[in-house]
Amino acid sequence: MNLSYEIRKRIRTSAGPTFGLLAICYFSYHLIEGDRGLFAYLKLQQEMQVQNAELQLSTLEKNKLEKRVQLMNPENLDLDMLEERARKVLGLAHPDEVVIYTK
Repeated sequence: MNLSYEIRKRIRTSAGPTFGLLAICYFSYHLIEGDRGLFAYLKLQQEMQVQNAELQLSTLEKNKLEKRVQLMNPENLDLDMLEERARKVLGLAHPDEVVIYTK
C-alpha cells in the first residue's frame, strides 16, 4: 500500500510539468515545421523573390511593347516602324535586299 501511494503521489506531482513540457515541445515543433512556421515563411520569401523577378521582366517587356505601339500611333507615325511592320506582315523586301528565313 505504501508503494502504490508513493507512485500515485509522484505521478500527480510530475503530471503538470510533464504536460507543460509536452505542450512546449508541440508548439515549438509547429513554430518551426508547421504550415505557418519558420520553414514555410522562408519558402514563401524565396517564392516571392522569384515572382518579383518575373514581374520585373514582364514589366520591361510591357514597356517595350507600349513604346512600339506608341510609334505606330496615327498622330505621330514613325515611318521606319511602319515599314518594318509592313515588311514583316506582308513579307515584302526591296529588290536589292537578301531575305533569310530563320523559321
